[in-house]
Amino acid sequence: MEYRRFGRSGLRVPALSFGTATFGGGNAFFRAWGSTDAKGAERLIDVCLDHGISLFDSADAYSDGLAETILGAAIKGKRNRVLISTKATFATGTGPNDYGSSRQHLLDTVDKSLQRLGTDHIDLYQLHGQDLNTPLEETLSTLDQLVRSGKVRYVGCSNFSGWHLMKSLCVSDRYGYPRHISHQAYYSLLHRDYEWELMPLGQAEGVGAMVWSPLGWGTLTGKIRRDREPQPGTRAFDGAGTGLKYDQEHLFAIVDALDEIAREAGRTIPQVALNWLLQRPTVSNVIIGARNEQQLIENIGAVGWSLTPEQVARLDAASDTPPPYPTWHQRGSPELKEF
Repeated sequence: MEYRRFGRSGLRVPALSFGTATFGGGNAFFRAWGSTDAKGAERLIDVCLDHGISLFDSADAYSDGLAETILGAAIKGKRNRVLISTKATFATGTGPNDYGSSRQHLLDTVDKSLQRLGTDHIDLYQLHGQDLNTPLEETLSTLDQLVRSGKVRYVGCSNFSGWHLMKSLCVSDRYGYPRHISHQAYYSLLHRDYEWELMPLGQAEGVGAMVWSPLGWGTLTGKIRRDREPQPGTRAFDGAGTGLKYDQEHLFAIVDALDEIAREAGRTIPQVALNWLLQRPTVSNVIIGARNEQQLIENIGAVGWSLTPEQVARLDAASDTPPPYPTWHQRGSPELKEF
C-alpha cells in the first residue's frame, strides 16, 4: 500500500481508506447504501488491514451513530493498528442544539463519538458540512480545545465551498488554531467540479483531498452501459436519495473510455476510475466502500500500478465538461497562471 502525507501535515495515511457508511443500515437512507453487521464489518476491516488499509472513515450521522458503534466493536484490540476519521455537524437529534458546528454541539457529539468508537482519541475529526450560522472563531477555537485536550489529533472539513474553507484557514492562521489538513470532497470522472476552485486552493494552502464516492454512486462501476439497463446494486438507481444528476451520454462516453482502457491494462473499470483519481493533484486519500469482501478486494486492486500518461489524457478528454465562470475566463489567460 502506498502512503501519502495528508495535505501539508506530518500525518501519513494510506492512499485508500475504507468508508463505513455501509455499516448498520440504521435507517431507510443508509439501508440503500448497505447494512453490514458487526461480524461482517470485522471481516472487512481484517481484509483492509491485511492489504495495508489502516484508515477508516465514519460520521456520527451514519445510521444515527450505529456505524461508529459497529466500527468501534470491529477494531477492538486493533486500535494501535488503525487511524479513525469521523465527522460531525449534521443533526444527531431533534433538539435545537443537536446540529451544526457550535461549541455546544461539537463538545457534546465528540464525547458521544468517542464512546461509540470505544477509544480515547480521534485521529482526524472533520466538520461534515459548512455551518453558516456559527462564527468560525467559535467553531475553530472549539476544535483547538479538542486538539489540546488530546481527544482529537488533526482536524479537517467536508463539503465546504472554496471561500468558506479559505476563510477558515485564515481564522486559524490569525489565532494559531489548528488548520484543516483535509477536505473530504466529492470528486469523480463523472463530476470534476472539485478541480475548478477547491483543487487550486488545496495546492496553494496544503489541504489534502479525501475523496468520497469516487465511483459516482456506482455509475462508474460498469453496471451502467449504453446498451443495457442498470444492473441491481447500483446506488444511483436504488433509492439511495443522492440527488445525483448527470448527462447520460456524458456518462456513456466516460464508461466507454474506461472499458477500453481497462481491457488494455488488464484491470476492471472501477480500478481504472480509482487509479485516475489517485494521480490527481492534492488527492491524499480515496475512500472506498464495499458491501462485501469481493467488492473490497476489487477496489483495493486500484493501487500498486499506474495508468500511462496517454491513458490519463484519454480519460481527461472523455470526462471533460465546460467549466463555470470565472474558470472558463481564467483558462483563456494562460500567461497569468502560476509556473
